[in-house]
Amino acid sequence: MARAAWLYHIGGLNQEAVANRLGTTRARVNKMLAEARETGLVSVSIAPGNIGLLEIENTIKARYGLETCICTPPLGWDIRVPETEPLLSKFAFKAVGAAAASHLRAHLNENPDAVVGTGWGRTLEQLTLNFAGVAAPRAKFISLMGSLNANSSYNPYEVVLSLARATGGEGYVMPVPFIADSVEDRQVLLSQRTVRRTLEIARSTTVGYISIGELKENSLLRRQDMVTAQEVSELRLAGAVGDTNGIFFDAEGQAVRHSLNDRTIALGFDDLRKSNMIALVAGASKLTAARGFLKSGVAKGLIVDGDTALLLAEDGAKP
Repeated sequence: MARAAWLYHIGGLNQEAVANRLGTTRARVNKMLAEARETGLVSVSIAPGNIGLLEIENTIKARYGLETCICTPPLGWDIRVPETEPLLSKFAFKAVGAAAASHLRAHLNENPDAVVGTGWGRTLEQLTLNFAGVAAPRAKFISLMGSLNANSSYNPYEVVLSLARATGGEGYVMPVPFIADSVEDRQVLLSQRTVRRTLEIARSTTVGYISIGELKENSLLRRQDMVTAQEVSELRLAGAVGDTNGIFFDAEGQAVRHSLNDRTIALGFDDLRKSNMIALVAGASKLTAARGFLKSGVAKGLIVDGDTALLLAEDGAKP
């Protein structure tokens, strides 16, 4: 697969020539090239200066007091179309993940001793799949939260290890669950030496990437059974509209009063505000949550798909 990708993308051979060189069929080469993209062996980068949403980016930056805003090109589809539509369901995640990978690549090139904090989710998964081509043996990658129950590629554990493997850097994870069974259990877990050490590293991040989740019955947290249907109802009654890094917040970006926020093992808003946090927003279904979170002042930057960015920019036009 690596040989096929190199001959095609770097060597400039067409698929038939690659097949002849490798002694295989063109159909097999086509499949290997597709797998190379899907697994992250090959990533595509497009110069941001050639993408025309600069005015939208500046509007969002001014509206929410951000230092950085990167918008991917809009697909231009009607936002009322369900995101379960097969052709559209993964577009925003892939677009934002690729843009975040490019942002991280630039940060590592400028900061060889970088400490990179990560959250979890499908957008972070796409970041890892689109990240390649950087050797950063002195960099540290650290999870900003405990691990999930599910063994998946968007688990904080897998995100950190994937980035560490890709760069040759060091990976650190919190060896504790994402949500403790009780407040007392949380205190016991936080008292462990390895957890304290991990949190110390997490507070020293030079850049962090956290995704925003919507508080809906079909949200990823709910589908992974990290929260119950009753807890979702309780959180809504408390005013919650979304979550990030295990913190449930309201429409003004304030953490709501609920036991889940007292049991989460992760860096809280106060610590996150002190770091260079980049919020990743993929999909118009997260618009309400994104609006609320950006009001919190936690994020220094935002990477968002173009269709959702246009809606956020409309907010800025309102008195």
